[in-house]
Amino acid sequence: MIVWATILVNLNIKVMKFKGFIGIDVSKSDIDVFIHCKKLHTKFNNNETGYKEMVKWIKANVECGLGDILFAFEHTGLYSLNLSLFLDEGQHKFTIIPGLELKRSQGISRGKSDRSDARRIAGYAYEKREKIKLYQMPSKTIQKIKRLSSYRESLVKERAAVKGRLREYETFLDQGENNVLFESHQKLKAFLDEEIKKIEDEMNRLVMEDEELKKQFDLINSIKCVGPQTALMMIVLTNGFTTFEKWRKFASYAGIAPFPNESGTFKGRTKTSHLANKRMKALLSNCATSAIQFNAEMKLYHMRRVAEGKNEMSTINIVRNKLLSRIFAVVQRGTPYVDTYGFAA
Repeated sequence: MIVWATILVNLNIKVMKFKGFIGIDVSKSDIDVFIHCKKLHTKFNNNETGYKEMVKWIKANVECGLGDILFAFEHTGLYSLNLSLFLDEGQHKFTIIPGLELKRSQGISRGKSDRSDARRIAGYAYEKREKIKLYQMPSKTIQKIKRLSSYRESLVKERAAVKGRLREYETFLDQGENNVLFESHQKLKAFLDEEIKKIEDEMNRLVMEDEELKKQFDLINSIKCVGPQTALMMIVLTNGFTTFEKWRKFASYAGIAPFPNESGTFKGRTKTSHLANKRMKALLSNCATSAIQFNAEMKLYHMRRVAEGKNEMSTINIVRNKLLSRIFAVVQRGTPYVDTYGFAA
C-alpha cells in the first residue's frame, strides 16, 4: 500500500508558535481527541458533525485561539480523509504523522487503547514541535488520481493472481473436462483488463484537463524508458513536485538512496533502506531494467560496470537514481529531456 501521508510541506514550526497541541486517534466510526496542555480526553463521531463538536469542545477548554493550536493524527487512509478535508477547509493547522514514525518514537509501551493513542499523538506533536511539519492537502485532481491509482494497483494484483491460476490449469488440467473453470477465469481476466483500462483512461483524462499536471506528465514521459504509470505516481507522491525540493530526498523516500553501514571499526556494505515506498521503488526498478535494454547510454554504462566486476544490483540502483534525477531535472527546468548521447553518437 501506498504510504500517501508522507506528502508534507517543508515549513518548520517555531518553538512557541503553537500554544495548544491536540492529538486525535482516528478509527472507522469515532475519533478520540486529547488536549495535551489540559490532559483532557473525549470521543466524537468520525463525521462532519463530530468534527464541529470537537472544535466547540476545544474552544471551551483552551485559553488560546484556534490559530494557535496544532492538530495531529496518524494516517489511516479513508478513515482520516474527511477529517483532513474538514481541517483544511477550516484553515486549521494540522500534521499527519506516519504510523511507523509514531510507533518508533514511543519506545517500550505496554497496553493500548484509543485514549492512550490520542494522548501519545498529542505528546509526540508537543515534543517534536520544533521539527514537525504541517500537512498540505493535495489538489482535488491529485487526490482523485491517487485513489484511482491505488485501486488500479489492487486490480492489477487480482489480475496477476487470475493469470497465475489459469497458467497452472493449462499446465495440469484438461480444458475439455474443465471447461467451466477455464471459461470463468478467461472471462474474469478479460473483465479485469477492461476495468484497468477504464481506470487508466480516467487518470489520463484528469491529467490532460489540468494544464500544470499535463505539462509535468509530458516532461517526465520525454525521458526514454520512463512510462506513464511512473509519471503519474511521481506527480501524486510529490504533490505536483511541491513537497520534495531535491531528487535525493525523494530517492531516500523511494528506498533507492544508498546509506553507509558502519560502526567503529566495522565497515559494512553500503545499501538501501528497507523503509521505502515499495510501489515507487518497483516502478523505478522496471524503468531501470528497461533502460538497460533499450537506452544505448544506460546499456553501455551497465555493460562497462559489469565488465569491471561491479555488483549487478548496485549498478541497477545507480541507473534508478540517474533516471530519478532526470525526472526532477526536466520538471524543474521546464523543458523536455534531450538525449545528448544520441547526438554524440
